[in-house]
Amino acid sequence: METFKSSFLLSLVIFLPAVSGLGLLYIPPGQTKLIRWFSFLASLAAFLFSLFLLAGFDRGNDGFQFTQPSFDWIPSLGAGYRIGIDGISLMLVLLTTLLVPLTILGSYQSVTVRVREFHLALLFLETGMLGAFAALDLVLFYVFWEVMLIPMALLIGIWGSGRRVYAAVKFFVYTMTGSLLMFLAILFLYFHLSSRGAGSFDFRDIYAGLKEHPLSATAQLWLFLAFALSFAIKVPLFPLHTWLPDAHTEAPAAGSVILAGVLLKMGTYGFIRLAIPFFPEAVRQAAPWISWLAIISIFYGAMMCLVQEDFKRLIAYSSVSHLGFAMLGIFVLNSRGLVGGIYQMLSHGISTGALFLLAGIIYERTHTRRIADYGGIAKVVPRFAAIFGFTTLASIGLPALCGFIGEFLVLQGAFELRPLYAVGAATGMVLGALYMLTLYQRMMLGKVTREEIHRLTDMNFRELATMAPLLALMAVMGMRSTWFTSYIEPAVLKWLKDFAV
Repeated sequence: METFKSSFLLSLVIFLPAVSGLGLLYIPPGQTKLIRWFSFLASLAAFLFSLFLLAGFDRGNDGFQFTQPSFDWIPSLGAGYRIGIDGISLMLVLLTTLLVPLTILGSYQSVTVRVREFHLALLFLETGMLGAFAALDLVLFYVFWEVMLIPMALLIGIWGSGRRVYAAVKFFVYTMTGSLLMFLAILFLYFHLSSRGAGSFDFRDIYAGLKEHPLSATAQLWLFLAFALSFAIKVPLFPLHTWLPDAHTEAPAAGSVILAGVLLKMGTYGFIRLAIPFFPEAVRQAAPWISWLAIISIFYGAMMCLVQEDFKRLIAYSSVSHLGFAMLGIFVLNSRGLVGGIYQMLSHGISTGALFLLAGIIYERTHTRRIADYGGIAKVVPRFAAIFGFTTLASIGLPALCGFIGEFLVLQGAFELRPLYAVGAATGMVLGALYMLTLYQRMMLGKVTREEIHRLTDMNFRELATMAPLLALMAVMGMRSTWFTSYIEPAVLKWLKDFAV
Protein backbone atom coordinates (compact mmCIF):
# COMPACT_ATOMS: atom_id res chain seq x y z
CA MET A 1 0.00 0.00 0.00
CA GLU A 2 2.96 2.33 0.48
CA THR A 3 3.38 2.29 -3.28
CA PHE A 4 -0.11 3.65 -3.69
CA LYS A 5 0.50 6.38 -1.12
CA SER A 6 3.52 7.71 -2.99
CA SER A 7 1.85 7.46 -6.39
CA PHE A 8 -0.53 9.69 -8.27
CA LEU A 9 -3.57 7.63 -7.28
CA LEU A 10 -5.52 10.58 -5.92
CA SER A 11 -4.93 12.58 -9.12
CA LEU A 12 -6.09 9.56 -11.12
CA VAL A 13 -9.36 9.42 -9.16
CA ILE A 14 -9.90 13.17 -9.59
CA PHE A 15 -9.22 13.50 -13.31
CA LEU A 16 -10.36 10.12 -14.66
CA PRO A 17 -13.99 11.28 -15.04
CA ALA A 18 -13.09 14.48 -16.94
CA VAL A 19 -10.58 12.72 -19.21
CA SER A 20 -13.19 10.04 -19.89
CA GLY A 21 -15.68 12.80 -20.63
CA LEU A 22 -13.37 14.14 -23.33
CA GLY A 23 -13.36 10.62 -24.75
CA LEU A 24 -17.11 10.96 -25.29
CA LEU A 25 -16.40 13.57 -27.96
CA TYR A 26 -15.07 10.79 -30.20
CA ILE A 27 -18.30 8.79 -29.96
CA PRO A 28 -20.94 9.76 -32.56
CA PRO A 29 -23.96 11.48 -30.92
CA GLY A 30 -26.31 8.82 -32.26
CA GLN A 31 -24.57 6.01 -30.36
CA THR A 32 -26.57 6.67 -27.19
CA LYS A 33 -26.22 3.16 -25.76
CA LEU A 34 -22.44 3.24 -26.16
CA ILE A 35 -22.29 6.75 -24.63
CA ARG A 36 -24.28 5.65 -21.59
CA TRP A 37 -22.23 2.54 -20.94
CA PHE A 38 -18.90 4.29 -21.58
CA SER A 39 -19.84 6.99 -19.04
CA PHE A 40 -21.06 4.45 -16.52
CA LEU A 41 -17.90 2.33 -16.77
CA ALA A 42 -15.66 5.42 -16.56
CA SER A 43 -17.38 6.62 -13.37
CA LEU A 44 -17.39 3.07 -11.99
CA ALA A 45 -13.62 2.91 -12.62
CA ALA A 46 -13.19 6.13 -10.59
CA PHE A 47 -15.13 4.49 -7.76
CA LEU A 48 -13.00 1.34 -7.89
CA PHE A 49 -9.80 3.39 -7.81
CA SER A 50 -11.17 5.35 -4.85
CA LEU A 51 -11.46 2.02 -3.00
CA PHE A 52 -7.65 1.82 -3.25
CA LEU A 53 -7.59 5.15 -1.41
CA LEU A 54 -9.72 3.55 1.30
CA ALA A 55 -7.56 0.43 1.43
CA GLY A 56 -4.33 2.42 1.67
CA PHE A 57 -5.57 5.01 4.15
CA ASP A 58 -3.87 4.88 7.55
CA ARG A 59 -6.53 5.46 10.21
CA GLY A 60 -3.81 6.04 12.79
CA ASN A 61 -2.51 9.04 10.85
CA ASP A 62 -4.59 12.16 11.47
CA GLY A 63 -2.85 14.27 8.81
CA PHE A 64 -3.29 14.59 5.06
CA GLN A 65 -2.47 11.45 3.10
CA PHE A 66 -1.99 10.59 -0.57
CA THR A 67 -0.22 13.88 -1.07
CA GLN A 68 2.13 13.97 -4.04
CA PRO A 69 5.07 16.15 -5.10
CA SER A 70 3.43 19.51 -5.80
CA PHE A 71 4.33 21.72 -8.71
CA ASP A 72 3.98 25.46 -9.09
CA TRP A 73 1.03 26.42 -11.21
CA ILE A 74 1.44 30.20 -10.91
CA PRO A 75 5.02 30.54 -9.61
CA SER A 76 4.89 34.31 -9.21
CA LEU A 77 2.04 33.95 -6.69
CA GLY A 78 3.06 30.66 -5.13
CA ALA A 79 -0.13 28.92 -6.27
CA GLY A 80 0.44 25.25 -6.99
CA TYR A 81 -1.11 21.87 -7.56
CA ARG A 82 -1.31 20.51 -4.02
CA ILE A 83 -3.74 17.77 -3.08
CA GLY A 84 -4.28 15.38 -0.19
CA ILE A 85 -7.07 13.89 1.91
CA ASP A 86 -7.72 13.25 5.57
CA GLY A 87 -10.47 11.07 7.05
CA ILE A 88 -13.12 13.74 6.48
CA SER A 89 -12.38 14.31 2.81
CA LEU A 90 -11.84 10.58 2.21
CA MET A 91 -15.43 9.83 3.17
CA LEU A 92 -16.72 12.61 0.92
CA VAL A 93 -14.59 11.43 -2.00
CA LEU A 94 -16.04 7.94 -1.61
CA LEU A 95 -19.57 9.34 -1.41
CA THR A 96 -18.99 11.23 -4.67
CA THR A 97 -17.48 8.35 -6.62
CA LEU A 98 -20.30 6.05 -5.46
CA LEU A 99 -23.21 8.35 -6.34
CA VAL A 100 -22.09 9.34 -9.84
CA PRO A 101 -22.16 5.84 -11.44
CA LEU A 102 -25.46 5.10 -9.68
CA THR A 103 -26.85 8.37 -11.04
CA ILE A 104 -25.73 7.50 -14.58
CA LEU A 105 -27.28 4.05 -14.27
CA GLY A 106 -30.47 5.55 -12.84
CA SER A 107 -30.83 8.03 -15.72
CA TYR A 108 -30.32 5.38 -18.41
CA GLN A 109 -33.80 5.84 -19.89
CA SER A 110 -34.85 9.27 -18.63
CA VAL A 111 -32.33 11.35 -20.62
CA THR A 112 -33.12 11.05 -24.33
CA VAL A 113 -31.86 14.35 -25.83
CA ARG A 114 -28.23 15.48 -26.06
CA VAL A 115 -27.20 12.30 -24.32
CA ARG A 116 -23.49 12.80 -24.98
CA GLU A 117 -23.51 16.36 -23.64
CA PHE A 118 -25.45 15.24 -20.56
CA HIS A 119 -22.85 12.66 -19.60
CA LEU A 120 -19.99 15.01 -20.46
CA ALA A 121 -21.41 17.60 -18.02
CA LEU A 122 -21.90 14.95 -15.34
CA LEU A 123 -18.33 13.63 -15.62
CA PHE A 124 -16.81 17.12 -15.54
CA LEU A 125 -18.96 17.89 -12.53
CA GLU A 126 -17.56 14.82 -10.79
CA THR A 127 -13.99 15.98 -11.36
CA GLY A 128 -14.86 19.41 -9.96
CA MET A 129 -16.37 17.92 -6.81
CA LEU A 130 -13.51 15.48 -6.22
CA GLY A 131 -10.93 18.19 -6.81
CA ALA A 132 -12.56 20.53 -4.30
CA PHE A 133 -12.54 17.83 -1.62
CA ALA A 134 -8.85 17.02 -2.26
CA ALA A 135 -7.40 20.51 -2.90
CA LEU A 136 -4.83 21.82 -0.42
CA ASP A 137 -4.25 25.10 -2.26
CA LEU A 138 -6.71 27.98 -2.12
CA VAL A 139 -6.45 28.89 -5.79
CA LEU A 140 -6.82 25.24 -6.79
CA PHE A 141 -9.81 24.92 -4.47
CA TYR A 142 -11.40 27.99 -6.03
CA VAL A 143 -10.84 26.67 -9.56
CA PHE A 144 -12.50 23.35 -8.74
CA TRP A 145 -15.28 25.24 -6.92
CA GLU A 146 -15.99 27.18 -10.12
CA VAL A 147 -15.64 24.08 -12.34
CA MET A 148 -18.64 22.62 -10.51
CA LEU A 149 -20.83 25.63 -11.23
CA ILE A 150 -21.19 25.48 -15.02
CA PRO A 151 -21.96 21.73 -15.46
CA MET A 152 -24.56 21.87 -12.69
CA ALA A 153 -26.23 24.92 -14.20
CA LEU A 154 -26.30 23.17 -17.59
CA LEU A 155 -27.83 20.02 -16.10
CA ILE A 156 -30.66 22.10 -14.65
CA GLY A 157 -31.10 24.50 -17.58
CA ILE A 158 -30.97 22.00 -20.48
CA TRP A 159 -32.31 18.72 -19.10
CA GLY A 160 -34.64 20.09 -16.44
CA SER A 161 -38.37 20.64 -16.67
CA GLY A 162 -40.81 23.54 -16.59
CA ARG A 163 -39.01 26.66 -15.37
CA ARG A 164 -35.59 25.10 -15.81
CA VAL A 165 -33.90 28.20 -17.23
CA TYR A 166 -35.16 30.34 -14.35
CA ALA A 167 -33.94 27.75 -11.83
CA ALA A 168 -30.54 27.45 -13.53
CA VAL A 169 -30.01 31.22 -13.66
CA LYS A 170 -31.05 31.58 -10.02
CA PHE A 171 -28.62 28.82 -9.00
CA PHE A 172 -25.85 30.44 -11.04
CA VAL A 173 -26.40 33.96 -9.68
CA TYR A 174 -26.56 32.86 -6.03
CA THR A 175 -23.48 30.67 -6.27
CA MET A 176 -21.43 33.10 -8.35
CA THR A 177 -22.16 35.98 -5.98
CA GLY A 178 -20.85 33.98 -3.04
CA SER A 179 -17.86 32.79 -5.06
CA LEU A 180 -16.76 36.32 -5.96
CA LEU A 181 -16.84 37.40 -2.33
CA MET A 182 -14.77 34.36 -1.39
CA PHE A 183 -12.26 35.16 -4.13
CA LEU A 184 -11.80 38.71 -2.83
CA ALA A 185 -11.24 37.31 0.67
CA ILE A 186 -8.66 34.85 -0.69
CA LEU A 187 -6.73 37.71 -2.29
CA PHE A 188 -6.84 39.75 0.93
CA LEU A 189 -5.49 36.78 2.90
CA TYR A 190 -2.66 36.27 0.43
CA PHE A 191 -1.55 39.91 0.42
CA HIS A 192 -1.81 40.11 4.21
CA LEU A 193 0.57 37.18 4.59
CA SER A 194 2.79 38.28 1.69
CA SER A 195 3.41 41.64 3.36
CA ARG A 196 4.83 39.70 6.30
CA GLY A 197 6.95 37.34 4.21
CA ALA A 198 4.61 34.37 4.57
CA GLY A 199 2.59 34.58 1.36
CA SER A 200 1.21 31.23 0.22
CA PHE A 201 -1.99 29.63 -1.01
CA ASP A 202 -1.22 26.29 0.67
CA PHE A 203 -3.86 25.63 3.35
CA ARG A 204 -1.24 24.37 5.78
CA ASP A 205 0.99 27.42 5.30
CA ILE A 206 -1.99 29.73 5.76
CA TYR A 207 -2.98 27.97 8.99
CA ALA A 208 0.55 28.50 10.34
CA GLY A 209 0.91 32.00 8.90
CA LEU A 210 -2.30 33.29 10.47
CA LYS A 211 -1.24 31.94 13.86
CA GLU A 212 2.09 33.77 13.58
CA HIS A 213 0.64 36.90 11.95
CA PRO A 214 -2.96 37.11 13.14
CA LEU A 215 -5.52 39.37 11.57
CA SER A 216 -7.30 42.06 13.54
CA ALA A 217 -10.67 41.13 15.00
CA THR A 218 -12.45 43.39 12.51
CA ALA A 219 -10.59 41.96 9.51
CA GLN A 220 -11.30 38.41 10.70
CA LEU A 221 -14.99 39.15 11.00
CA TRP A 222 -15.32 40.63 7.50
CA LEU A 223 -13.24 37.89 5.88
CA PHE A 224 -15.14 35.20 7.75
CA LEU A 225 -18.41 36.69 6.53
CA ALA A 226 -17.13 36.61 2.92
CA PHE A 227 -16.19 32.93 3.16
CA ALA A 228 -19.26 32.09 5.24
CA LEU A 229 -21.67 33.69 2.78
CA SER A 230 -20.28 31.61 -0.08
CA PHE A 231 -20.46 28.38 1.92
CA ALA A 232 -23.85 29.16 3.53
CA ILE A 233 -25.38 29.67 0.07
CA LYS A 234 -24.10 26.27 -0.99
CA VAL A 235 -25.36 24.43 2.15
CA PRO A 236 -27.94 26.19 1.92
CA LEU A 237 -28.50 27.86 5.29
CA PHE A 238 -31.63 29.89 6.04
CA PRO A 239 -32.30 32.55 4.72
CA LEU A 240 -29.99 31.87 1.74
CA HIS A 241 -31.84 28.72 0.73
CA THR A 242 -34.38 30.05 -1.77
CA TRP A 243 -32.50 28.86 -4.87
CA LEU A 244 -32.55 25.22 -3.74
CA PRO A 245 -36.26 24.27 -4.03
CA ASP A 246 -36.40 25.71 -7.57
CA ALA A 247 -33.18 23.97 -8.61
CA HIS A 248 -34.29 20.61 -7.23
CA THR A 249 -37.81 20.85 -8.59
CA GLU A 250 -36.75 21.66 -12.14
CA ALA A 251 -33.52 19.61 -12.32
CA PRO A 252 -33.55 16.14 -13.86
CA ALA A 253 -33.38 13.32 -11.34
CA ALA A 254 -29.64 12.92 -11.95
CA GLY A 255 -29.04 16.59 -11.22
CA SER A 256 -31.09 16.43 -8.03
CA VAL A 257 -29.20 13.36 -6.80
CA ILE A 258 -25.79 14.99 -7.29
CA LEU A 259 -26.97 18.35 -5.99
CA ALA A 260 -28.39 16.88 -2.77
CA GLY A 261 -25.93 14.02 -2.40
CA VAL A 262 -22.66 15.88 -2.91
CA LEU A 263 -22.84 19.50 -4.02
CA LEU A 264 -24.55 20.80 -0.88
CA LYS A 265 -21.76 19.22 1.19
CA MET A 266 -19.32 21.66 -0.40
CA GLY A 267 -20.73 24.32 1.88
CA THR A 268 -20.35 22.40 5.12
CA TYR A 269 -16.95 21.11 4.01
CA GLY A 270 -15.84 24.68 3.25
CA PHE A 271 -16.70 25.76 6.80
CA ILE A 272 -14.69 22.86 8.25
CA ARG A 273 -11.65 23.17 5.99
CA LEU A 274 -11.38 26.94 5.51
CA ALA A 275 -13.72 29.39 7.23
CA ILE A 276 -13.39 28.15 10.83
CA PRO A 277 -9.62 27.39 10.84
CA PHE A 278 -8.71 30.69 9.18
CA PHE A 279 -10.75 32.99 11.43
CA PRO A 280 -11.09 31.58 14.98
CA GLU A 281 -11.81 34.93 16.66
CA ALA A 282 -14.64 35.66 14.25
CA VAL A 283 -16.02 32.16 14.75
CA ARG A 284 -16.25 32.74 18.50
CA GLN A 285 -18.51 35.71 17.81
CA ALA A 286 -20.50 34.13 14.98
CA ALA A 287 -20.98 30.56 16.27
CA PRO A 288 -24.09 31.28 18.42
CA TRP A 289 -25.74 33.18 15.57
CA ILE A 290 -24.99 30.46 13.01
CA SER A 291 -26.16 27.78 15.45
CA TRP A 292 -29.52 29.53 15.75
CA LEU A 293 -29.74 29.92 11.98
CA ALA A 294 -29.08 26.17 11.72
CA ILE A 295 -31.92 25.47 14.16
CA ILE A 296 -34.20 27.81 12.20
CA SER A 297 -33.21 25.91 9.02
CA ILE A 298 -34.14 22.61 10.68
CA PHE A 299 -37.53 23.91 11.82
CA TYR A 300 -38.33 26.04 8.76
CA GLY A 301 -37.39 23.29 6.28
CA ALA A 302 -39.60 20.83 8.14
CA MET A 303 -42.56 23.22 8.27
CA MET A 304 -42.26 23.93 4.55
CA CYS A 305 -42.26 20.18 3.84
CA LEU A 306 -45.60 19.86 5.60
CA VAL A 307 -47.35 22.13 3.09
CA GLN A 308 -45.79 20.95 -0.18
CA GLU A 309 -47.88 19.39 -2.94
CA ASP A 310 -44.88 18.60 -5.19
CA PHE A 311 -42.91 15.63 -3.87
CA LYS A 312 -39.59 16.78 -5.36
CA ARG A 313 -40.03 20.17 -3.73
CA LEU A 314 -40.79 18.42 -0.44
CA ILE A 315 -37.57 16.41 -0.64
CA ALA A 316 -35.71 19.62 -1.51
CA TYR A 317 -36.95 21.39 1.62
CA SER A 318 -36.05 18.32 3.66
CA SER A 319 -32.44 18.95 2.61
CA VAL A 320 -32.62 22.41 4.16
CA SER A 321 -33.71 20.76 7.40
CA HIS A 322 -31.20 17.89 7.35
CA LEU A 323 -28.24 20.11 6.47
CA GLY A 324 -29.28 22.37 9.34
CA PHE A 325 -28.33 19.45 11.61
CA ALA A 326 -24.91 19.25 9.95
CA MET A 327 -24.35 22.99 10.43
CA LEU A 328 -25.41 22.83 14.07
CA GLY A 329 -23.01 19.93 14.67
CA ILE A 330 -20.13 21.86 13.13
CA PHE A 331 -20.74 25.09 15.05
CA VAL A 332 -21.17 23.61 18.52
CA LEU A 333 -17.40 23.08 18.09
CA ASN A 334 -17.00 19.90 20.10
CA SER A 335 -16.01 16.40 19.03
CA ARG A 336 -19.45 14.77 19.29
CA GLY A 337 -21.15 17.55 17.40
CA LEU A 338 -18.53 17.72 14.67
CA VAL A 339 -18.39 13.95 14.11
CA GLY A 340 -22.20 13.95 14.08
CA GLY A 341 -22.31 16.81 11.60
CA ILE A 342 -19.95 15.01 9.23
CA TYR A 343 -21.87 11.74 9.65
CA GLN A 344 -25.07 13.63 8.88
CA MET A 345 -23.49 14.92 5.67
CA LEU A 346 -22.76 11.34 4.59
CA SER A 347 -26.08 9.83 5.62
CA HIS A 348 -28.01 12.68 3.99
CA GLY A 349 -26.10 12.06 0.76
CA ILE A 350 -27.14 8.41 0.81
CA SER A 351 -30.79 8.67 1.92
CA THR A 352 -31.76 11.88 0.10
CA GLY A 353 -29.87 10.80 -3.00
CA ALA A 354 -31.94 7.62 -2.90
CA LEU A 355 -35.17 9.59 -2.47
CA PHE A 356 -34.43 11.66 -5.57
CA LEU A 357 -33.61 8.51 -7.54
CA LEU A 358 -36.97 7.08 -6.47
CA ALA A 359 -38.66 10.35 -7.40
CA GLY A 360 -37.13 10.07 -10.87
CA ILE A 361 -38.26 6.45 -11.23
CA ILE A 362 -41.90 7.21 -10.46
CA TYR A 363 -41.88 10.45 -12.48
CA GLU A 364 -40.72 8.54 -15.58
CA ARG A 365 -43.87 6.45 -15.32
CA THR A 366 -46.43 9.13 -14.43
CA HIS A 367 -44.94 12.49 -15.56
CA THR A 368 -46.45 14.21 -12.54
CA ARG A 369 -44.91 15.40 -9.27
CA ARG A 370 -48.19 16.26 -7.54
CA ILE A 371 -48.63 14.18 -4.41
CA ALA A 372 -52.40 14.33 -4.88
CA ASP A 373 -52.07 12.48 -8.19
CA TYR A 374 -50.92 9.38 -6.34
CA GLY A 375 -52.52 7.25 -3.68
CA GLY A 376 -52.62 3.52 -3.12
CA ILE A 377 -49.73 2.81 -5.47
CA ALA A 378 -48.26 0.27 -3.04
CA LYS A 379 -50.89 -2.15 -4.32
CA VAL A 380 -49.62 -1.73 -7.88
CA VAL A 381 -45.84 -1.28 -7.38
CA PRO A 382 -45.04 -3.12 -4.13
CA ARG A 383 -41.27 -3.24 -4.70
CA PHE A 384 -41.16 0.51 -5.23
CA ALA A 385 -43.30 1.10 -2.13
CA ALA A 386 -41.12 -1.15 0.05
CA ILE A 387 -37.90 0.56 -1.04
CA PHE A 388 -39.47 4.00 -0.66
CA GLY A 389 -40.62 3.03 2.84
CA PHE A 390 -37.18 1.79 3.86
CA THR A 391 -35.56 4.98 2.54
CA THR A 392 -38.16 7.08 4.35
CA LEU A 393 -37.30 5.41 7.64
CA ALA A 394 -33.60 6.01 7.05
CA SER A 395 -34.28 9.66 6.24
CA ILE A 396 -36.25 10.30 9.45
CA GLY A 397 -33.52 8.77 11.61
CA LEU A 398 -34.97 5.43 12.67
CA PRO A 399 -32.47 3.69 15.00
CA ALA A 400 -30.31 1.11 13.19
CA LEU A 401 -30.45 3.12 9.97
CA CYS A 402 -28.06 5.78 8.72
CA GLY A 403 -29.98 8.92 9.64
CA PHE A 404 -30.07 8.15 13.36
CA ILE A 405 -26.34 8.25 14.15
CA GLY A 406 -25.55 11.72 12.86
CA GLU A 407 -28.61 13.37 14.37
CA PHE A 408 -28.06 11.64 17.73
CA LEU A 409 -24.41 12.76 17.92
CA VAL A 410 -25.36 16.32 16.91
CA LEU A 411 -27.99 16.44 19.66
CA GLN A 412 -25.41 15.17 22.16
CA GLY A 413 -22.90 17.78 21.10
CA ALA A 414 -25.52 20.53 21.16
CA PHE A 415 -26.74 19.48 24.62
CA GLU A 416 -23.17 19.63 25.97
CA LEU A 417 -22.85 23.23 24.82
CA ARG A 418 -26.38 24.53 25.34
CA PRO A 419 -29.41 22.31 26.06
CA LEU A 420 -31.73 24.76 24.33
CA TYR A 421 -29.99 24.03 21.02
CA ALA A 422 -30.77 20.34 21.44
CA VAL A 423 -34.42 21.04 22.25
CA GLY A 424 -34.84 23.17 19.13
CA ALA A 425 -33.16 20.60 16.88
CA ALA A 426 -35.13 17.71 18.39
CA THR A 427 -38.37 19.51 17.52
CA GLY A 428 -37.23 19.46 13.89
CA MET A 429 -36.66 15.69 14.14
CA VAL A 430 -40.26 15.15 15.23
CA LEU A 431 -41.53 17.27 12.35
CA GLY A 432 -39.23 15.35 9.99
CA ALA A 433 -40.90 12.08 10.91
CA LEU A 434 -44.30 13.72 10.49
CA TYR A 435 -43.79 15.07 6.96
CA MET A 436 -42.04 11.98 5.59
CA LEU A 437 -44.57 9.52 7.01
CA THR A 438 -47.40 11.73 5.76
CA LEU A 439 -45.81 11.71 2.30
CA TYR A 440 -45.60 7.92 2.39
CA GLN A 441 -49.19 7.59 3.54
CA ARG A 442 -50.52 9.93 0.85
CA MET A 443 -48.59 8.35 -2.02
CA MET A 444 -48.46 4.67 -1.13
CA LEU A 445 -51.47 3.78 1.00
CA GLY A 446 -55.22 4.02 0.73
CA LYS A 447 -57.41 3.40 -2.29
CA VAL A 448 -56.27 3.74 -5.87
CA THR A 449 -58.14 6.82 -7.04
CA ARG A 450 -56.86 7.24 -10.62
CA GLU A 451 -57.13 4.76 -13.47
CA GLU A 452 -53.60 5.59 -14.64
CA ILE A 453 -52.16 4.14 -11.42
CA HIS A 454 -53.32 0.64 -12.39
CA ARG A 455 -51.07 0.79 -15.46
CA LEU A 456 -47.86 1.48 -13.52
CA THR A 457 -45.06 -1.06 -13.81
CA ASP A 458 -42.89 -1.94 -10.83
CA MET A 459 -39.15 -1.38 -10.60
CA ASN A 460 -37.08 -3.31 -13.14
CA PHE A 461 -33.71 -4.99 -12.63
CA ARG A 462 -31.68 -1.90 -13.59
CA GLU A 463 -33.58 0.26 -11.12
CA LEU A 464 -33.25 -2.32 -8.35
CA ALA A 465 -29.51 -2.61 -9.04
CA THR A 466 -29.21 1.18 -8.81
CA MET A 467 -30.90 1.27 -5.42
CA ALA A 468 -29.29 -1.81 -3.87
CA PRO A 469 -25.92 -0.23 -2.85
CA LEU A 470 -27.69 2.73 -1.25
CA LEU A 471 -30.09 0.52 0.69
CA ALA A 472 -27.18 -1.58 1.93
CA LEU A 473 -25.31 1.53 3.05
CA MET A 474 -28.35 2.85 4.92
CA ALA A 475 -28.30 -0.32 7.01
CA VAL A 476 -24.52 -0.61 7.38
CA MET A 477 -24.13 3.05 8.41
CA GLY A 478 -26.84 2.55 11.00
CA MET A 479 -25.48 -0.66 12.52
CA ARG A 480 -21.72 -0.35 12.01
CA SER A 481 -21.19 3.36 12.54
CA THR A 482 -17.86 2.86 14.32
CA TRP A 483 -16.26 1.72 11.06
CA PHE A 484 -17.04 5.10 9.50
CA THR A 485 -16.27 7.19 12.57
CA SER A 486 -12.89 5.46 12.93
CA TYR A 487 -11.84 7.34 9.80
CA ILE A 488 -13.51 10.62 10.76
CA GLU A 489 -12.61 10.95 14.47
CA PRO A 490 -8.79 11.25 14.20
CA ALA A 491 -9.15 14.12 11.73
CA VAL A 492 -11.80 15.77 13.91
CA LEU A 493 -9.68 15.52 17.07
CA LYS A 494 -6.69 17.00 15.26
CA TRP A 495 -8.93 19.75 13.89
CA LEU A 496 -10.18 20.62 17.37
CA LYS A 497 -6.64 20.59 18.74
CA ASP A 498 -5.16 22.76 15.99
CA PHE A 499 -8.06 25.17 15.53
CA ALA A 500 -9.66 25.34 18.96
CA VAL A 501 -11.97 28.34 19.00
